[in-house]
Amino acid sequence: MSNDQSPNVPAERDRREAVREKAQQVKARQARLRVLRRSLIGAGAAAVVAVGAVAVTYAVSSNGSRPQALPAAATDDGFLVSSATGVPDPLAPQAVDGDASTLAAGATPSTTPEPATTPTPTSTSTAAPVDIRVYVDYLSTEAREFQVANAEQLSKWVDEDAAKLTYYPVAMLTSKSNGTKYSLRAAGASACVATHASDRFFAFNHELLTNQPAVDSEGYSDQQLADMAQGAGVSDVATVRSCIEDETYTGWAKAATDRAIKGLPDTKGLALTTLPTVLVNGTPYVGHMDDPKEFAQFVLTIDSNAYYSTATPTPTPSATPTATPAG
Repeated sequence: MSNDQSPNVPAERDRREAVREKAQQVKARQARLRVLRRSLIGAGAAAVVAVGAVAVTYAVSSNGSRPQALPAAATDDGFLVSSATGVPDPLAPQAVDGDASTLAAGATPSTTPEPATTPTPTSTSTAAPVDIRVYVDYLSTEAREFQVANAEQLSKWVDEDAAKLTYYPVAMLTSKSNGTKYSLRAAGASACVATHASDRFFAFNHELLTNQPAVDSEGYSDQQLADMAQGAGVSDVATVRSCIEDETYTGWAKAATDRAIKGLPDTKGLALTTLPTVLVNGTPYVGHMDDPKEFAQFVLTIDSNAYYSTATPTPTPSATPTATPAG
């Protein structure tokens, strides 16, 4: 038996070697495929991460490079009053509940009589109207006192071209509204009205101050602020409402506040430190904010100084010598 099977031993050995070699080739090919798959998966993951990083970078750079909306009506962050009519009586009872119909009184002229003893700045051809600049935070109680006391005579001076009146909304009390940032939103809302309905800015500004919410309250919502603007008589209601509710100018209001704290334009080193800050021809008013007669006297004094400093003496013609007849 052994002699009969011996010739087949090499053949069996060769067949086993061939099977083993083929199995090794298959195993090697499978190993290469696994390596290739892992490489492809790693490359795909890296591509996903790279795409995500690009997306995040784009989003960050887009937000960072997004231009800040600037109110076209602002000059040095202030809004010149072009019309001072239609101011409500500051002593009349008013309410703000988000319903524009309750705010119609915002466009009703005041019936409070002007004090007969209030002096009026003199507008002449030789002296420019007195320049009055008022920095207001719509949550400042003293800013409200100043507006209530002086709105009527300010309105009168503007209408008579005796004064150039500019308001500068700021937001120094942003943290005093339970997290709603009311001062900032109200300043942005005033910029919306000044930009899209400049003739109603004074009335809206007056409404924000005289119907001021309490400090440390949430203040009015954006919708209520838009209702107040509508009640103040803005013509393009849809545009103003969208501007206010989208908080278009809150970024500008924050930047304007920061600039005012660093320094006030056209002054000799003055900066915003108190609310309100009232400047008359660049001179700070330090009297009682709720005393219109005291403020009027201050304005008159500043205006008189400006008049006399710019007045040019009229030269007096010299007498013509009389010829003496020859004797």
